[in-house]
Amino acid sequence: MEQPSSAPPSDPGLQAAVGDLLGVLAYGELTAFIRMAVDCDLAPTIALKTATGQLATTDFARYTQLVDHMRERGIDPEAAMGPFVAPLTAFHERTAPKGWLEGLVKAYVGDGIAKDFYREMSAFVDEETRSVMQAALDDGGHAEFVVQIVRDAIRTDATTAGRLALWGRRLLGEALSQAQAVAVERDAMSALLVGGGVDLGEVGRMFTRLTDNHQRRMNRMGLEA
Repeated sequence: MEQPSSAPPSDPGLQAAVGDLLGVLAYGELTAFIRMAVDCDLAPTIALKTATGQLATTDFARYTQLVDHMRERGIDPEAAMGPFVAPLTAFHERTAPKGWLEGLVKAYVGDGIAKDFYREMSAFVDEETRSVMQAALDDGGHAEFVVQIVRDAIRTDATTAGRLALWGRRLLGEALSQAQAVAVERDAMSALLVGGGVDLGEVGRMFTRLTDNHQRRMNRMGLEA
């Protein structure tokens, strides 16, 4: 997606949209940290506890960066995150994993879809916020250990592939619905898209890109998307 010119930071519409984007992204990172900390405790080996713990630490560091940026811009972090507590809680309740392996797949592909969506949205904000968002959306490759774990699980038990493939498809549907809700139900973000010159065709192409990226992640794990 071509990045439009950034609106002035003093623009009220931009400020509201920035608050929404930073709020939902920050709360997403906070919930990701909490989920991964639980998964860390469930990991069967010390090496895997270390890997999941590193991912949880990264999530919390990104959350801290986003909160700091909000405060620097005069945005109340709790107020910005507040509107997204209920919808994200509902999303995680609908996609509660059954076991540690499903939790890892959710962290890899489910969070991946969400982060791809926020990368798309970051094209419409000011350069400073875009930079902060992009840094928060980069986990430094710490989630890549999930790929080998899933591939090993598939080799050990062939039925695992079908089960996790179905799980991945469900995550895709739920995550895309969640992304659409965030973009449409929040007036500031809807205005941000319209102000950025995005038509329905481009929105459709954006969601196609999200789906394509999901398919690549699934394929890397050896799963059919």
